[in-house]
Amino acid sequence: MLRRLQRLYHHGYLERPRCQIDYYQSGSRRMAYGLGNKGAAWLKCERPLPFQQLDWKRKNHVGRLFLEHALLVSDIMVAIELACRNQPGVQLLLPEESRLRPFQWSVNMGIQCGVVPDRVFGLEFNGKRCWYCLEADRGTMPITRGDLSQTSFYRKLLAYETTWTQNLHRTRFGWQRFRVLTVTTSSERMPGMIAACQRLKHGRGLFLFTDTGTLQAQPGFFSLHWKTFRDGETTSLLD
Repeated sequence: MLRRLQRLYHHGYLERPRCQIDYYQSGSRRMAYGLGNKGAAWLKCERPLPFQQLDWKRKNHVGRLFLEHALLVSDIMVAIELACRNQPGVQLLLPEESRLRPFQWSVNMGIQCGVVPDRVFGLEFNGKRCWYCLEADRGTMPITRGDLSQTSFYRKLLAYETTWTQNLHRTRFGWQRFRVLTVTTSSERMPGMIAACQRLKHGRGLFLFTDTGTLQAQPGFFSLHWKTFRDGETTSLLD
């Protein structure tokens, strides 16, 4: 696999985002690859994929924080897909299959605020279906700020709360149920995030929290007990 990736890179089918080269110079971490221009051209010819006319080489010139965030989201989604494969009776629903796109919208909560989940997926089990908005938190955003015009984790919670109270999840996407999953890289940060959730007037039950250390310690994604807004209370996604 490594030799194949190297050849695809040297022939222009894949790219290596430069931001990781000095970070991984010790060789202790795997190298992340992105799609190159020749790779995108090949996929467009061989597969009916909706690629636009983009400079993929330039698109891979991303910052280190962006790359780390993208890898975190990917790791979580891989864990979810593997758990669904190993859990009879649970089906993973992806937006590409249901054509529920794009997943970005605006809410009016005194100020106009955009909502863009890091990823959206659904689970169907026991005849029920629920959709989930994933928020991968690397601790780069303040939890609270004095002004809602500035970005903060609390403002993000308010935007999801407003989505629920105004029934936008039903009218825009046709969801009967949805929840917001927050995975943070810092267990020390999680109490502050839960405290911010407790400040909400409505919809506090929408939100579930965990950290990457707890997630990685579980034998499977569905073994994980997520923290709710209530102190000491946990729940599973399949409860």
